[in-house]
Amino acid sequence: MTSVLLSLSAVLAVSALSAPAAGAAPSADRPAGVPAGWEAVDAADLARINGAADARRAPLAEGDAAAAAEPEVLAVQSAANGRFAATEVNYAAPNTGVLRARSAEIGGSWESFAFEWDETTETYALKSLANNRYVAVEKNYTGSAQNVLRARSTSVGGWERFIVYYNESLDRWALQSTLNGLFVTMENSYTGSLQYALRARSTEISGSWEEFVLYDLGA
Repeated sequence: MTSVLLSLSAVLAVSALSAPAAGAAPSADRPAGVPAGWEAVDAADLARINGAADARRAPLAEGDAAAAAEPEVLAVQSAANGRFAATEVNYAAPNTGVLRARSAEIGGSWESFAFEWDETTETYALKSLANNRYVAVEKNYTGSAQNVLRARSTSVGGWERFIVYYNESLDRWALQSTLNGLFVTMENSYTGSLQYALRARSTEISGSWEEFVLYDLGA
């Protein structure tokens, strides 16, 4: 049987992520913390996305073509600081693989993530191309690192599953962890090694800290 884990591009087969069809009905059981205008994006919605001529393209680092070779891979840009999420593969434990929105451009695999859809749970898993690990929410961490996102898992379970939301009027995206029900936030006010870290810690989508822009790295 074909695996239910499908790359996002396999579902889309388009060159850029855009809005779900205008006629898509809003969810009747909108979760708390999801304002009007935000809709969960499932495989059916994504399949209807049109690869228009104005498709968003990622601003790759000059001379770098490696990321463009993988059409299923996306870059995640924070709406709060305009920087791209990167996997910190060189960080020492316990923060190895932590995600931080700190890159001014997409230089390669560190800023590249595969979004994999699971039909059974109707959620996505994010896989970092920097270390081929799935992104997990570190619920058991304490202090300022609690619920930080880390690319550290070799398989997908509850810790690695996310619901993806899209707001058509804002043209922005949000990620909600199914582990704790909280939305991914970019910690713009942090300092030190966890500055700009991504954490699943917000109870609602309240502004740019929880909002992201997705770039398709396809050719």
